[in-house]
Amino acid sequence: MLEAANSSFDWLPALDPPRVFIPLGAAKVSAGFPSPAADYEDKRLDINEYLIRNPVSTFFFPVQGDSMQGAEIFDGDILVVDRSIKAMHGHIVIAFVDGERLVKRLHHRDSRVALVAENPAYPTIDIRGDMELVIWGVVIGKFKRLG
Repeated sequence: MLEAANSSFDWLPALDPPRVFIPLGAAKVSAGFPSPAADYEDKRLDINEYLIRNPVSTFFFPVQGDSMQGAEIFDGDILVVDRSIKAMHGHIVIAFVDGERLVKRLHHRDSRVALVAENPAYPTIDIRGDMELVIWGVVIGKFKRLG
């Protein structure tokens, strides 16, 4: 019933991506009241190193829909998915249920396996014995463009 997928997919992994170092400010950005922080850069950030732990098993998926808004995953976001991580209870996963690709939170306790939406408008999908479930990978991050 609950298995890991071994098939290839249409989104290619990030194999040996070029390194692009972007300035990373030394001081944190205040989301509340302004802080009299230093106005200089301290080190550089490579977005690949930050998000991608295992390039061979990392894939990107665009999100369509609003079922995961409670987990801050919105329509149009790009998910970063790692197939090398073993899916555990509470992880957000890419799963196939009877061939349909979904992004949901994995509930796996005792004998109950379910995929849970993070939007009350969507029902929980309880996996029954007659259903095929393939956990394809674990979501480890996302990209979002503003504006």
